[in-house]
Amino acid sequence: MNGRVALVTGGGSGIGREICIGLAATGRQVAVADLNLEGALDTTSMISESGGRAVAVAMDVADTDAVQAGIFEAVDELGPVEILVNCAGWDELMPFLATDENFWDRVIEINYKGVLRTVHACLPSMLEAGWGRIINIASDAGRVGSSFEAVYSGAKGGIIAFTKTIAREAARSGVTANVVCPGPTDTPLLDGIVAASDDGDKIIGAMARAVPMKRVGTPTEVASAVVYFNSDEAAFVTGQTLSVSGGLTMS
Repeated sequence: MNGRVALVTGGGSGIGREICIGLAATGRQVAVADLNLEGALDTTSMISESGGRAVAVAMDVADTDAVQAGIFEAVDELGPVEILVNCAGWDELMPFLATDENFWDRVIEINYKGVLRTVHACLPSMLEAGWGRIINIASDAGRVGSSFEAVYSGAKGGIIAFTKTIAREAARSGVTANVVCPGPTDTPLLDGIVAASDDGDKIIGAMARAVPMKRVGTPTEVASAVVYFNSDEAAFVTGQTLSVSGGLTMS
């Protein structure tokens, strides 16, 4: 693969970090975007040490101005964004009736509208160039639901439907759009969810038991699916949803 430019949100840790490393290993130049700039800088250091090229970009996907500023910085450093991976996300485990509108707004702003913002900003240059890859990280929660994650599940389900629509609208312009749905995965986000809930350990244990392989996934396993959708071998694949969940969902 040549040195096409990829922008990865949430690239400062967990799945996002492994996606950045995986894309860089295929020769992509990577803009590592994250609210936590220190984490993004750590990711870029890992890539640089392996001989790749990456830049760290501060970005809050819940803020339209911050998204536009971050993308402008990435383009200024590396060139137009040709590959967009939306991995930034946030949630807390709680029953739906224990949530309020402030919680709903935060989940939707980060997990759903964050994707809308980056795609809206990056898609025009892809269409103009006649080539692009959009890979959105949703969740198996968006396919089958997940107890104590009602709003998050809804937002992730929205990402799946949104991505299919973008795939249809952009198909004749050389741009593909696909979704990767992790199941329970060993990440800082999962650790934070467990820490924030009185029943976190029990819930995560139940999640692992529900997986036919009887374990949670690793960030590298999810990143491998993203690298595939980014590849030339996936040029005729668009509008698809791939679960990386040890068989938690099957279709």
